[in-house]
Amino acid sequence: MQERLIPLSVANHLSTIDAYATSYGTISTLLTARGQTFVAPVIPDTKNIPQSPYGGGGRNMPARRYKVAPGSGGGGIVRILTAKHIPNPKKSSQDSGERHALVLATDPLSPTAEHAFYIVRTDAVASPAFGFASLYDYGDSVADTGLPTPFIGGHLESGGSTKEGGLGSVYFSTVRVSPCGRRAVWTNTDGQIVSLTIPKDPLSEVDVVILPQQNEIGQPMVGDSETELVFSPGGRYLAITHPARNQFKVISIADLGVPEDGVINVGRIVQATTDRFNSFSPVWGKQSKDFLVDKVTATLDPSTSVTGATALFFLSDRDVVLSGPSSPWGTRAPSPSFSGEKNVYTLPLQSLKDSLNVNEVNAFIQAPYAGGGAMEVSMEGIKELDLILELMASSPAIVPIDGNQTVANSTTSTALLDQSDTSSENVVGMSDDEIINSTKASDVSDQFIIDAPISFGPEKDVDLSFARSSFRMDSIPSGDYVLIVSQLLDDPSLVVLSSTPNGFIVNIFAASDYPSDGIESVSVEGASLDFIELSTDGHYLITLFSTGLKVSSLTADGIAAFMQDASFDKNIANVEGLHLSIWPALEYEMMFKDAWRMLRDYFYDPSMAGLEWDRIFDRYLPLVERCAKREELDDVLRQMAGELSALHVFVYGGEYNVPNHGDPMLDAINEIASLGAILRRSIEKFGYEVIKIPEIDPDFHMVDGLPMYSPLSSRTLRMSGQDGLAPGDVIVGVNGESVMSVPDINMLLRNVAGESVRLEVVRFNSTSKLQEARKMKARLLDNSQGGDTAENLVALPEPLIVVPVDSDGDSNLWYTAWEWKTRQTAKRLAADAGFTLGYIHLRDMVGAPAEDAFVRGFYPDYDKEALIVDVRNNHGGNIDSWLLDVLQKRAWMYWEGRSSNITNGGLGWDEQFAFRGHLVVLVNEHTSSDGEAFARGVSELGLGKIVGKRTWGGGIWLSSDNRLVDGGIATAPEIGVYNEHIGLGLKIENMGVVPDVEVDNNPRAAFDGVDTQLERAINVLKEWLAKEPIVLPLRGPYADLSLRRGVDDCSA
Repeated sequence: MQERLIPLSVANHLSTIDAYATSYGTISTLLTARGQTFVAPVIPDTKNIPQSPYGGGGRNMPARRYKVAPGSGGGGIVRILTAKHIPNPKKSSQDSGERHALVLATDPLSPTAEHAFYIVRTDAVASPAFGFASLYDYGDSVADTGLPTPFIGGHLESGGSTKEGGLGSVYFSTVRVSPCGRRAVWTNTDGQIVSLTIPKDPLSEVDVVILPQQNEIGQPMVGDSETELVFSPGGRYLAITHPARNQFKVISIADLGVPEDGVINVGRIVQATTDRFNSFSPVWGKQSKDFLVDKVTATLDPSTSVTGATALFFLSDRDVVLSGPSSPWGTRAPSPSFSGEKNVYTLPLQSLKDSLNVNEVNAFIQAPYAGGGAMEVSMEGIKELDLILELMASSPAIVPIDGNQTVANSTTSTALLDQSDTSSENVVGMSDDEIINSTKASDVSDQFIIDAPISFGPEKDVDLSFARSSFRMDSIPSGDYVLIVSQLLDDPSLVVLSSTPNGFIVNIFAASDYPSDGIESVSVEGASLDFIELSTDGHYLITLFSTGLKVSSLTADGIAAFMQDASFDKNIANVEGLHLSIWPALEYEMMFKDAWRMLRDYFYDPSMAGLEWDRIFDRYLPLVERCAKREELDDVLRQMAGELSALHVFVYGGEYNVPNHGDPMLDAINEIASLGAILRRSIEKFGYEVIKIPEIDPDFHMVDGLPMYSPLSSRTLRMSGQDGLAPGDVIVGVNGESVMSVPDINMLLRNVAGESVRLEVVRFNSTSKLQEARKMKARLLDNSQGGDTAENLVALPEPLIVVPVDSDGDSNLWYTAWEWKTRQTAKRLAADAGFTLGYIHLRDMVGAPAEDAFVRGFYPDYDKEALIVDVRNNHGGNIDSWLLDVLQKRAWMYWEGRSSNITNGGLGWDEQFAFRGHLVVLVNEHTSSDGEAFARGVSELGLGKIVGKRTWGGGIWLSSDNRLVDGGIATAPEIGVYNEHIGLGLKIENMGVVPDVEVDNNPRAAFDGVDTQLERAINVLKEWLAKEPIVLPLRGPYADLSLRRGVDDCSA
């Protein structure tokens, strides 16, 4: 066995990250990257790190980085999917120094790499888990292996799927630990939302509960990889973002019972937002007034427990604002589009009555925002409370405020509003020393929090009275927000992430002093943000910028430091030098097991198509031992996954040994550029003869940012004052070197894609300005000297400056040339057959390029008698529904004005740009995935006929998110399709769409330019039009409103 070492790249390898305070006053990050977990220290100021290596002498020793799992020699035996710090809020000043993490990993003892949860120590004294001693001779028990023992999941006699009592496949990105450190929650591929109690020691019982799959008013609550799970500060409540029945995202709140009980008692699961809009990104927090209430309460009684959240903040897209065209008028029938802007909303969690039961100080400070004109009323309660504080300051005795005796604090009181530090000034203006000290481990809220009961209101309230008590925070402007990261610990300000065309921006909405609802917005710009996360204990903001991994205290001072650290050198995690140790033979076996298990748990059919999946595992596992390189493992995975006989099973990606070792410079210098032509080496002509230059649509130059014409084409060169080449011309030199001096001209075209290259060319079939100038000179000499030089002038080399394209650009040129030729052929054949035709070729169904291609081809020809949509060789995608929507439009009304009508460029008809003719879809054996879905949709909706060959046969959709540890994948078809009269697969899966008219292209004829399928499509349309001609309707006569009509019969 050989060890492989890989430098850790946080940008490329990072899976999850957390941060926590150590027992010795520093901050550490907990990183999980490419299946391994590390601890890296946070450096207060990287400028203080010596630029030279440590020189000894015992002074200024560098901060220590270390591995949590796996240990030396264990790389590959296990895949760590996520590691979450388990907070241990203090009940006293004692700190044992131990730190622990909840680790989700594949169990090395499980024959099929089942998921398991472990408790692993992460403090500086701990030893790495899954170490070298565990690699050989496992022994008869877990104790004999040196492996940590999972407290749930992993090696089970019954198996590892959820139906067998195991964890199945957990969506690791959804794993959350409560801030109190006593509970965890996750979702899995079976749609379950699972919560458990985290054991305090190996002997503690674990309570595991699968939440109901609907909330109390019957809305589905199915967990998936996008489900947001957010614990309340005390761990009693769980906010869950999930799709409602109508697909809109809603937030439900589940009451899991008091954590102190050591069990999970699921109570009410209440819908907290309406399903009329998308609501998401829930964050537990407090309103501005509650920060003031907490300060006063702490003054009155310092022993009071810290209360939990009083509000739930969330994002919602309730302001439906038109951002695109406001009408369908225009030559491409524009559709209205709507902005993606969201607003921040607040949902109060306690009614006034219940808030008084929690804390009677709320009687004095009731309104969330009592500023402005309401001050004259709201200040009455504040004045009374301030009077109480003044009495306490003057006499540290027992002051009755609620009928009971409250022990006074001897601290001198000041005016109540002056005590409030909830000012936007807290997050602006700090010195460098303050910035450096802002993220030291602190005790802010570092104690057990007790969640106050939420005032849910009546049970099964279909009127959603609780949900509809939320309100919009008007002081925060609308924006393209994607996430509320958190609220500050000691300030009502919010950290919100927004999206811009240039990337993500961190916004700080700093709250003004109570009772104002003013907000000051400050944004972090300049560096590229790749990742943002909140630590499990809620104390730290973790951000990954292009400049480094930064950890900031979630206090007003900490965020002020974050905002002002323009140089990004404060509070940076020291990840330099971390590396991954991997034993490939061990990792190949683990990846095989991981792939097999994920196929079992991701595949759309729980019965695995009736296959004995366990026996398939046993059949292929022995082959893995023979795999000497990653490509060979792919071969085994293909054979194993191929047993499912599902067309959307692909095996690709992963870390392969490549000749250039991933070095961009080596890649560049080995990339051979193309001149965009077919060349043939000619000894007779001492160069490379141009055989063919692709002919492409002359109406374009660039399409979707790609050049449309060959580098040798006149359409490319004319703007530089040069003339292009023609077939028969010869290239004799490249950048001053003879093309005959090297075995192949490609040797002279390395690393020049996108760069200027000087060619020496001899023009036999084209002309140029230089050639004409030479002929003119020769004619002048002939006229003066009486010779015939001009007629016998020998073609001489001349320079030509061109810019070659890369290999992808070359492929695009030839494919585009085929599209243009086929379109021209289709138009000509239709004209010969006596009808008008539109032609569209779609290479794939992927996003904007495919939509652009359809729009370019459809709307100019929407009024033709016939249309061919050519999806031969289509690679699939997901825009079939949009194409079908356009093609289903029907004309029902026609426009005619005084001088304009439907034949002379007038408004046409309604629905705008509806196609009225006959449709044929061309398919072949390479039409795949969404290309097939489009063809089936045309057939099922009765929109047209299918001509060509039976398609590929992939009718189960997928998301491709079941990645292996090295980024490779054996994709699992995840989503079946059906309709009311065709079963699963829509007669696509394993069958392909069978055309109405089946015809194949003869390979030899196709090489010669004959397109039999296209010709047959034209004949089908010709016959169809003969039976059902497309005729424009004639308008009736104008209305005659004169009185002359029927005047003889008028009795008047």
